[in-house]
Amino acid sequence: MLNAFFVVWRESLEALLIVGILYAWLAANDPGGKGKRALFAGVGAGVALAFALGWGLLHAQDELTGEALEIFQIAALAVAAALITQMVIWMSVHGREIKSDLEGRIERASEAGGQWGIAVVAALAVAREGAETVIFLYSLAQGGDMQALAAGSVGGFAAAILTAWLAAKSLGRLRLGTLLKISSVLLLVLASSLLVAASDRLIGMDWLPALVDPVWDASALVDDGGGFGRALADFAGYRARPALTTLLVWLAYWLLALTPLVWLSRRARAHTPATA
Repeated sequence: MLNAFFVVWRESLEALLIVGILYAWLAANDPGGKGKRALFAGVGAGVALAFALGWGLLHAQDELTGEALEIFQIAALAVAAALITQMVIWMSVHGREIKSDLEGRIERASEAGGQWGIAVVAALAVAREGAETVIFLYSLAQGGDMQALAAGSVGGFAAAILTAWLAAKSLGRLRLGTLLKISSVLLLVLASSLLVAASDRLIGMDWLPALVDPVWDASALVDDGGGFGRALADFAGYRARPALTTLLVWLAYWLLALTPLVWLSRRARAHTPATA
């Protein structure tokens, strides 16, 4: 439930902020209101595209059985982890430029294609966030507790609306940038847990050697079979009895994910003017 809540909150918040930026630009540059109607039509189309992707994933799963289904689900875990990592790195690079980039795109689209251009920009922006959400939820759904997944998704969407409203109203001294940075770290933790799950399944299929299994046994301290340990396993990839291959996959992921982020952070500090 916590994973679904967090993923839907972050993705929905980004989609709402994008729509808010586009709406604010239209409010200042579209006195007739036609652009706003095109914006809402584009948002609806983007949501429809995301639902279509969800239907396609479920339909593909229904058509697969045995090893083919297992491979499909493992691939979904790996793709979700890659998308999360790519999103965090992309936001680190372009986060400050999103507003000006979106405004430039909708201005060009409005000049070139009128209402259709505005609708396309909105549809693609919302569809991207929606498609990522669908893939993430499909990966999380492999845990099996659909009721908790649904509750977390609804709660995450409601929390995203509240966060976006607070940001728009500047209430409660909400620091949206800080929230997004913290959520980016948590997203990387979630991505690592998805790769750990994929690694476990590959080992179970004998596609990867376990090497040493287990490396240690911490179940007496924190058991991953229930309670806090289970929640930690689902969200962070904790294993009380990890195989060496799983540990190596986890370490390799963090090395690959953190290297560009550390480089970007140092580059940003190097280009920041020193204050007297």
